[in-house]
Amino acid sequence: MISVYDLKPRFQNLLRPLTESLFKAGVTANHVTLFAMVASVGYGAWIYAASSGVVGGSAASLLLLPVFLFFRMALNAIDGMLAREFKQKSDLGFYLNELGDVVADTALYLPFMFLLPNPMLVLMVVLLAILIEFAGVLALGVGNDRRYDGPFGKSDRAVAFGVLGYIMVFLNLPSMAYTGIFGVFIVLSIWTLHRRIKWGLNNG
Repeated sequence: MISVYDLKPRFQNLLRPLTESLFKAGVTANHVTLFAMVASVGYGAWIYAASSGVVGGSAASLLLLPVFLFFRMALNAIDGMLAREFKQKSDLGFYLNELGDVVADTALYLPFMFLLPNPMLVLMVVLLAILIEFAGVLALGVGNDRRYDGPFGKSDRAVAFGVLGYIMVFLNLPSMAYTGIFGVFIVLSIWTLHRRIKWGLNNG
């Protein structure tokens, strides 16, 4: 099954000129990784604060979510290119990249617990997302490359939650509809987890 991750090489080609400019300006891969994580935590805090009435802009936080998620995907591609193509790989960068992605995903998606009538299903998707990324990293421990198999990897989740934000703003769906949506998310997440474990072991 195709994943958004499969489009990454084309996306990187579009971002290469910007990446070169950032390198010349002294920006490192770790700078970009940390910025993406902090920005994601900040955006997630806005979604939560808006949903709880602490600040305004609940609809705006959801409408702009696809834009932010696209921005975050661009940052993730840029930090990877800086690390590989400009000799900035480091052990610290590896930790920051893996932990930063998990922190960012959790911060962006966990606030949906306070927006939807089925918070436990949201929590399950977030926990499965953590397990999926953990399984991808564990492939390194059995002599395989880091696994990015879909169909519900990081980029796919971003697209799914971006679309979900629009659905929540523009469509007045009943509670059962969101139960069905998150049921699909859970099935896709379990499938992705299985694929990463399977291919990590088969190719290890």
